[in-house]
Amino acid sequence: MKELIRTTDPVKLAIAAALLEGEGIATFQMDVHMSVLEGSLGILPRRLMVQDRDLFMARAILADNEIEAD
Repeated sequence: MKELIRTTDPVKLAIAAALLEGEGIATFQMDVHMSVLEGSLGILPRRLMVQDRDLFMARAILADNEIEAD
């Protein structure tokens, strides 16, 4: 799996995941439960991952929707 987005914005992650899932690209969010360690401050970034073969298409979909990918 490859990292597509790393952000502390949960809305950005949800929108990106919904767009990609709608196009048939499976996503996986990592570091979602890190709030237990950080005390729910939201300072640790979450990562949105996609399979290696879907990385190029996922970046293109996010660019078309003006969502900045890493």
